[in-house]
Amino acid sequence: MGFFATIRWAWRQLTSMRTALILLMLLGVAAIPGSLFPQRNQNPQKVDQYFVSDPTLAHWMDRIKLFNVYASPWFSAIYLLLFISLIGCVLPRTINHLKAIGNKPPLTPKNLDYMEGFRVVEQTNDVALKNAKVWFKKNRFRIRVEGNSISAEKGYGRETGNLLFHLSLVLILIGVALGSLFGSKGEAIVNVGERFVNTPTSYDTLSFGKFQGQGSLVPFELKVTDFAAKYNAVTSMPEDYTLTTFASYPIGSSPKSVIIKVNKPLTYGNTKIYLQANGYSPVVSIRNKSGVVTFHGPVIFLPQDANLSSIGAIKVPDMSPQIGFIASFLPTAKSSATRGVFSSYPEVLNPELVISVWQGNLGLDSGNPQSVYELNTSQLKKIGLHALNLGDTYNFGVGSITFEGWKSWVNLQIVDDPGKTYALFGAIFAILGLLISLFTRQRRIWVKVGTRVEIAGLAKNGVPGLSQELDDLQRKVEQG
Repeated sequence: MGFFATIRWAWRQLTSMRTALILLMLLGVAAIPGSLFPQRNQNPQKVDQYFVSDPTLAHWMDRIKLFNVYASPWFSAIYLLLFISLIGCVLPRTINHLKAIGNKPPLTPKNLDYMEGFRVVEQTNDVALKNAKVWFKKNRFRIRVEGNSISAEKGYGRETGNLLFHLSLVLILIGVALGSLFGSKGEAIVNVGERFVNTPTSYDTLSFGKFQGQGSLVPFELKVTDFAAKYNAVTSMPEDYTLTTFASYPIGSSPKSVIIKVNKPLTYGNTKIYLQANGYSPVVSIRNKSGVVTFHGPVIFLPQDANLSSIGAIKVPDMSPQIGFIASFLPTAKSSATRGVFSSYPEVLNPELVISVWQGNLGLDSGNPQSVYELNTSQLKKIGLHALNLGDTYNFGVGSITFEGWKSWVNLQIVDDPGKTYALFGAIFAILGLLISLFTRQRRIWVKVGTRVEIAGLAKNGVPGLSQELDDLQRKVEQG
C-alpha cells in the first residue's frame, strides 16, 4: 500500500470503535494482577515475603512488573492506546455531529410502502399536509417540506448522548492520568496525643506520581487530641467515629481545632486527610533484671476482628540477651471452654494483654527489613507466657513487663489527587450521556401526498412506540 497508505490504514484501525472496545476489555484484564498480587507501593512487606518464600519466582514476577502493575510498561501501553483510540474515534464524530445538527431531515423516500408502519390515510391532500405540520411541531419534530411531501425527524439527542458518554470516558482517563502523574498517596498510624507532620518520614507508606516528589507535599501539621468511637450495644457494630485534632496550615501557623469523620475529611487544596481505621496501642513498661526501664510507651497493635481483638510485637534490643514479645490485646476480655480468651466488645471495658516472651537475637542488625507488627521466632527461645490485667506486672526471669494502660490510634490516609474532580464530572456526564442515548427516541416519519396520502416511519434505535406515534399522526391527519 505504500508507507503513507499503511499509516492511514493503521490509524483507521486504531480509531475504530471495535478497537476501542477491545482495548477497554484488555485494560480490565490487565488490572486483574494488581488485585491478585501485592503491590510494592501499597504493601511492601508482603512483596518481601514473596522473595523470602521463593526468590526465583519472585524475581521473574518482579521483572514483568506483577508487583507494580499500574506503573508497568504493558499496562501503560494499553492505557495510552485506549486514550488515543477514544480521542481519534470520538472527536471526528463529534465535529461531524455538530455540523449535522442544523441540517434538514433527509428527503422523503420514493417508495414509502417498504417502510415501517406504512399506512394510507383517508384525507384530502392540502388538509393532510396542514394537519401533519401541526402534529409534527406539537411533538417537537424537525420538518422539511419538499413539494407534496414532508420529512420529519426527532431524537438528535441520542447521538449527542452517545458522544457525551464517550467524551466523558476520555475525561475520566484524563483524570486518572493526572492523579497518576501529579498525585501522591500515603498512610500513617498516629496515637492519640501524638503529632503528624506532613513530611515523608512521618508516613508508614508513601507513593508519589511520576512528576511528583517530596517537595510537593502540602505543609500541614496535625496533633491528634481525641478519638471517640460509638458502637451499637447489641450488634457491636460501629455507629460513629469522631477524630478531634489541632491542625496547622502552613506548619508553624496558629493551630485550629478540626473534627474529622469517616465521610468528612480535612481538605487542603487537592489534599484530603481521611480517617480510615482505628485500633488500640497498649502502654507497657519493660525493665531488665536490675530494674532499669529499657522500654516504655504505647505499642501499635493491629485489629483482627470486629471486636478489635488486636495482635502486635514488642521488640527490646537494648536488653541482654535481647527480648521480644508476641502479644494480644483484648479490649473486653472474656473466656470460654471452646474459644478460649477473646474480646466480646470493641470498646475498652475489661482490658487484658496476653503475652508470650521470646529470648535471643532479634535480627534487627541483619540488614533485612522487618515488620514492626511481627516477630520472627525461628531463631528465638520461648521463655514465658502470661495474661496481664490492667496494672499487672509479669516477671519472666531476666526482666519484667507491666501493663500500664492503652491509647487509641487512628490510621490517616493522605491523598493528593488533582484529577479526581475531572474523573467525578466524567463519571456524571458518562451516566447522563448513557441515559440520554438509551431513552431518546430517534424517529423519522414521512407524509407523502399523491393519488393518496401515505404515511410511514423509521425507528432508528429500536425503542418501542413508533406504531403509537403513527396512529396519533394518522388520527390528526384524518380528523384535523
